[in-house]
Amino acid sequence: MENHLRVTNIEVATILHEVADLLELKGVRFKPQAYRRAALAIETLPENVADVAREGDLDEIPGVGKGIAKKIREILETGSLGYLSSLREELPEGVQHLTRLEGIGPKKAIALSRELGIRTVDDLEAKALAGRIRDLPGFGEKTEANILASVRASRTATERRLLGQILPVAREIERRLASLASVRQVSLAGSIRRRKETIGDVDILATSTRPEEVMEVFATLPGVERVLVRGMTKTSVVLSTGIQVDLRVVEDGHFGAALQYFTGSKEHNITLRKLAIARNWRLNEYGLADLATGRTVAGEDEAGIYRALGLAWIEPELREDRGEIEAARAGTLPDLVGYDAIRGDLHVHTRWSEGAHSIEEMAKAARTLGYEYVAICDHAEGLRIARGLSPGRLADQIRDIERINRESDGEFTLLSGTECNIGMDGTIDLPDGTLADLDVVVASVHSGFKQSEKEMTERVLTAMHNDHVKIIGHPTGRILLSREPYRIDLAAVFDAAAALGVLMEINAFPARLDLSDVNARSARGAGVRFSLASDAHRRENLRYMELGVATARRGWLSAEDIANTRPLPELRRLLR
Repeated sequence: MENHLRVTNIEVATILHEVADLLELKGVRFKPQAYRRAALAIETLPENVADVAREGDLDEIPGVGKGIAKKIREILETGSLGYLSSLREELPEGVQHLTRLEGIGPKKAIALSRELGIRTVDDLEAKALAGRIRDLPGFGEKTEANILASVRASRTATERRLLGQILPVAREIERRLASLASVRQVSLAGSIRRRKETIGDVDILATSTRPEEVMEVFATLPGVERVLVRGMTKTSVVLSTGIQVDLRVVEDGHFGAALQYFTGSKEHNITLRKLAIARNWRLNEYGLADLATGRTVAGEDEAGIYRALGLAWIEPELREDRGEIEAARAGTLPDLVGYDAIRGDLHVHTRWSEGAHSIEEMAKAARTLGYEYVAICDHAEGLRIARGLSPGRLADQIRDIERINRESDGEFTLLSGTECNIGMDGTIDLPDGTLADLDVVVASVHSGFKQSEKEMTERVLTAMHNDHVKIIGHPTGRILLSREPYRIDLAAVFDAAAALGVLMEINAFPARLDLSDVNARSARGAGVRFSLASDAHRRENLRYMELGVATARRGWLSAEDIANTRPLPELRRLLR
């Protein structure tokens, strides 16, 4: 990695997000949104922001103005931002940490700091356990209980990162190692290879003719902040982003066994070992061996391990000990949807609402991915914070989409759509006459997350019975590592979706991945069909679709289960 990778896009975006947080705490209007737009723009840039700074003007990036561009240059040059330091000094100590917990806004955080002297999450937990918070004005016993739940959730969150954040970093390291002439094989392993939605650390395996060279290159990558362990077979480092990466160099003959072992999961491996023991064999990272003869049965490649145990090949995404081994033995594993099977995206945003790019720009980016169609689903007017479209503005957008389609070569089609809001009573924030003019209607819950399970379930079911609603967007409302799913009877929702022909969305945005893999598999069992969507707010986000496909694969879905694996004429029939 060259020196320009020392300050990564994620590090720059993290600083900008914190500036936005602190400005919100101070009650500043408008500026926080500007910093968040810039942070999102940097976060999703396909190239390194330092390259952009060196080759041109940062304010040419959509969402980055001249003032913020200047601050980004300061971050790239120094690794920090003076403006952020001054903002930190202006607020009571600890307030910023408290607002990172779900349910604690700026006013509550300041009250907790000033009234009870709370400075840390540990302080907060202690005061809540002692019953001190409930007596503060505006709090109460329920708020105190919710705060304790948020503290518990935050402790889990700090140990893990989003797959969408870590995967590009891990792939870059894998690519760098693969470029070394002495490296024969290299692969990601662990939970990142299984594409779990959140990742604790990164495991990489390699074989090499010169292990010492590989370890030297790995330990001295510019993004490495410190080396935890350094050896000929294993080196562990921590990147400047706080991510731990472990590299193991193994012998060629052991690579398959090591890859299987270190990919996991632990539960999957335990069940495999039991199958080996039943044959008087031993299975570990060095291979599959016959204990009676000492003969190595398999180990050079993963497929050989499964074949020797009488199993069909099991894709890494399925290795969670959720019945995949039994299905592999019986020959009933699903034909998982391929990463190249998606023909179009059914939920993207443009600058008509809160997106960063025009319809034409999103269409061009979608075509470069090989898509046949994309559905423009900007927010409806009920979501004012996202500059949602009124019926009149939506009609204008439909005409614009029709014009673009007329002027195109016919190889690609824009679908008119909306992401409308499901109100507290299940009503939709656009009239039926407007909805009837659209190709795709996605309905999503964007507020009122505290409703009871019964209320939320009835709310979503009511929306699904609107004849125009085709898709339920991000169906549980969760934000990974930040917000728990709202309470809802998914079994009832899935039964209704199957009966009504309403698609359940797997939202591929890295912080959502909603439905989850487990819920997607349950929905499939109920006969539900799915829509995969990037929920892209800028053209670079379209590539998030890969994460949605990974979630679908972990949920045992095949291409037949997913609407947008179909060509456009078939998709139109399905939506009707």
